[in-house]
Amino acid sequence: MQKLGNYILGTRIEGDGDGQLLLNAVNGNPIAIATTKGLDFNAILHYARTTGSPALRKMTFQQRGLMLRALALHLQKHLDKFYALSYATGATKADSWVDIEGGIGNLFANASLRRKFPDESFCLDGESHQLSKNGTFIGQHILVPKEGVAVHINAFNFPVWGMLEKIAVNLLAGVPGIVKPASITSFLTEAVVREIDASGILPKGALQLLCGSTGNMLDLLSSQDTVTFTGSASTGLLLKSNPNILKENVPFTMEADSLNCIVLGNDINPAMPEWEIFIKEVRKEITTKAGQKCTAIRRIFVPADRVDEVQQALSAALAQTTIGNPLNGQVKMGALAGQAQRNEVREQVQKLLASSQLIYGSLDSVSVIDADAEKGAFMSPLLLLNQQPLDSTAVHEVEAFGPVATLMPYTDMDEAIHLSRMGKGSLCTSIVTASDAIAKQYVLGAGCYHGRILILNSDCAKESTGHGSPLPLLVHGGPGRAGGGEEMGGVRGVKHYMQRVAVQGSPTTLTAVTNVYQQGAKGRLDNIHPFRKYFEEILVGDQLITGNRTITDADIKAFANLSWDHFYAHTDHTSLEGTLFEHPVAHGYLIMSAAAGLFVENSAKCPVLLNYGIDEMRFTKPVYAGTTIHVRFTCKEKIAQETKDENDIAKGIVKWYVEILDANNEHIGIGTILTMVAKKPSV
Repeated sequence: MQKLGNYILGTRIEGDGDGQLLLNAVNGNPIAIATTKGLDFNAILHYARTTGSPALRKMTFQQRGLMLRALALHLQKHLDKFYALSYATGATKADSWVDIEGGIGNLFANASLRRKFPDESFCLDGESHQLSKNGTFIGQHILVPKEGVAVHINAFNFPVWGMLEKIAVNLLAGVPGIVKPASITSFLTEAVVREIDASGILPKGALQLLCGSTGNMLDLLSSQDTVTFTGSASTGLLLKSNPNILKENVPFTMEADSLNCIVLGNDINPAMPEWEIFIKEVRKEITTKAGQKCTAIRRIFVPADRVDEVQQALSAALAQTTIGNPLNGQVKMGALAGQAQRNEVREQVQKLLASSQLIYGSLDSVSVIDADAEKGAFMSPLLLLNQQPLDSTAVHEVEAFGPVATLMPYTDMDEAIHLSRMGKGSLCTSIVTASDAIAKQYVLGAGCYHGRILILNSDCAKESTGHGSPLPLLVHGGPGRAGGGEEMGGVRGVKHYMQRVAVQGSPTTLTAVTNVYQQGAKGRLDNIHPFRKYFEEILVGDQLITGNRTITDADIKAFANLSWDHFYAHTDHTSLEGTLFEHPVAHGYLIMSAAAGLFVENSAKCPVLLNYGIDEMRFTKPVYAGTTIHVRFTCKEKIAQETKDENDIAKGIVKWYVEILDANNEHIGIGTILTMVAKKPSV
């Protein structure tokens, strides 16, 4: 029997011994053997730290993001072979789409995140802080990539998405990854890594794959490393309690299976569109991936007077679910990942039946299409009913990780909120309601016990990604039983793999360190106007001190007429008593426009292509007629842009720190404007 490859140390290496035999979930046929026996885990970690880490840390966020985009485009060319293998995990085409193309979508999403970061290997975290009276001593938080490795221990239910959603984040942060998928479906993960390796897109050592046990790897980790775990809470606790993890303070992020719930608002009745939305959402969450999702709905809370109607509607909906060989186009739900998973689900359901009753489906038999119900790991969807959820503990503590959910009544929204919290922390909860007031009550009441809350109604249902779909730009995780951690989350997720450092010093020194101009730093003056320079020629700290302009009463009146802004503070001398102003005050936008007139190069065509916008603007002191202003105009930051095609102009965005000053050199306005600046023409 063929062994899966472990992609380590820059090559494909098979483990020793018999290992674990992996079976087709649909027909029970053997597929491959997974084993890591005989591998040197210390060498694997050393390779990541000394080969992958330096290569990634030298790259900028822009380069890393483009690397992820190239990888996503490459994997899209091999979808057919990934889908063909995915059917052997028991997944239907729709299930596989979420896993395979959803995972690739995470690469694209994180690639786009590069635009949120500078063209540097590090980034700033928040604003600088003035730490002294005269501004000569400041502090700035920065984030630098850790020099270790991200070890990802993943679950069996999403062998592709589970890997790609994690490595996309650590690679963008500049940290290499070692992925250990759950063995039972690792043959699909291995196929994807094989293509990643063949592409040559990632630097050597940026990604390694273990198809089998992690051996003693956790005992070898240091504080620069990170561990993420997806799976059962009990296994997660065991790994998190590793003595070396505790001793070295290795960051450990756990995303554990949880008893996620959905609430039908007490404002909904069968005549409303939200009723059908609710029924469809519950049916989808019970049957998608045969219920093998960490976000799947396990608890269903409905108003007590609607239980019978919901039971009938859900039973009718579930009855439309055809089960069998996922290669058959008629099949809507495939098999569980294996016989062991099916046995475990049955054991957990038996625990639930001690306080609940089965109202739909069969625990022991199932009708299948184009398959053998005994050889394949097939199971009927099961709907249970618990009439006393406040007095039951099992329904809030026992999870059957399959197509199983329990229906329960509530009396009012306060009770629904309380019941949702009895799960002691979940990845996701949903509420279906047409009332914004009920939605707010639920979010504020249940929020601290759930990582994500979906509010479904007729306005958003058509475009909603659904209860069970974590999104790359939002955090995926939850408190308590759900693990207490978070994954993805856009920029937030990237920061998990970086070290936050508080850097203190003079504004000039911190400008040099961060390559972002800090207020009070020494500027760089020369005889060339900044707007006469191409993007590459502009340096952070390049500065222009403009000439003066006196704001007149005529200017204020003219601007009011031009802009149609006749706000009383600008035009009415008789209405200023009790206000902040002594006289009619100049419009803030007049001051900003006058400042632009002072710093803009007006003589001829120049490399500046256009005004790209204003990040921020503050007017800090009233300007009355007779006030003389000037501008200190400084390059704050540069962001290179990519060319879209051969006809696009090579260019970048330059952020300028604009200080508008009066005759006493006191600030009357501070802002950041952006210009689009051409790069030097290619020879």
